[in-house]
Amino acid sequence: ITVGLTLYVPIEIGKAIDEIVYGSVNFPVIRDILLRIVIIVGITAVAQWFMSILNNKVTYEVVRDIRKEAFEKIEVLPLKYLDSHPSGEIVSRMIADVEQFADGLLMGFTQVFTGIMTIIGTLVFMLRLNIGITFVVVLLTPISLFVANFIAKKTYAMFQAQSKTRGEQTALIDEMLGNEKVVKAYHQEEEVIKHFDEINERLAKYSLRAIFYSSITNPATRFVNGLVYAGVGFTGAFAAMNGIMTVGALSSFLSYSNQYTKPFNEISGVITEIQNAIACAARIFELLEEPVEIPDSKDAVVLNDVKGNVECNEVDFSYDKTKKLIENLNLKIHPGQKIAIVGPTG
Repeated sequence: ITVGLTLYVPIEIGKAIDEIVYGSVNFPVIRDILLRIVIIVGITAVAQWFMSILNNKVTYEVVRDIRKEAFEKIEVLPLKYLDSHPSGEIVSRMIADVEQFADGLLMGFTQVFTGIMTIIGTLVFMLRLNIGITFVVVLLTPISLFVANFIAKKTYAMFQAQSKTRGEQTALIDEMLGNEKVVKAYHQEEEVIKHFDEINERLAKYSLRAIFYSSITNPATRFVNGLVYAGVGFTGAFAAMNGIMTVGALSSFLSYSNQYTKPFNEISGVITEIQNAIACAARIFELLEEPVEIPDSKDAVVLNDVKGNVECNEVDFSYDKTKKLIENLNLKIHPGQKIAIVGPTG
């Protein structure tokens, strides 16, 4: 509704211009046109308000479900995953990455959905006004898409690195705050600061590169779309001078040309948020797709008469198959004994 009403306004403006340019101003007709435009604009504003509410509702319900699913996933993850991923990094995925994903979803959904509808609608209206000039617009459009796609590929890699490094930084901060006394006891303050500075420098580097690449997209597409607008103006003026179309129709066509290229500008303008959201979503779904802890098999032995004698023969254990932890452990524990396996982490 919003897109359709917005695209109908240039038609009314074109009619009003045609009532003026030929010398005799028909005020009653212009008054009726202005009244219709005011009504259309009012309905459009209300429709946009409802669309914004609906968009926010859908976005935050999706984010709520993702957070719930991620939290439930952590409860059933195997120990090897928790051992190989710092708690701060997992927290970063659940909080920071989900927030970034929500921001991108909120902005991207509106721009992409309304943008596609606007492109389709403007093409229909332009074809009704003049088929030849419409082909000029359509033929020049791939240049804008090529430029945006080329820059987007560079940007995505930087946002992936940024999201990963942000997780490292969160993990380090979480670990250091939780083990502050241990750090001070072993005089590791300087080493920790050096480690933090190194991660912080990498995060700044990736962030600057990501912003730099993404900020090029919008000016580049605007430049190409400016060429499209100039081409439409030139061919349209020629058509108007030769009586192929009226001045009002030319005004409407120029407005549609601007409306047609506007979605490309808007989408490229929020490409930063969209690319960042995609990178964060990849980290979130990587967590959600992790295999869960395998429950006891159906033929597992149930101990009914437990006497307390425990014997381990040639036991190998590790969280990660590629990193050996305990090898060939032989242990015999008698009832009442207390045994602890002590290592670097506790």
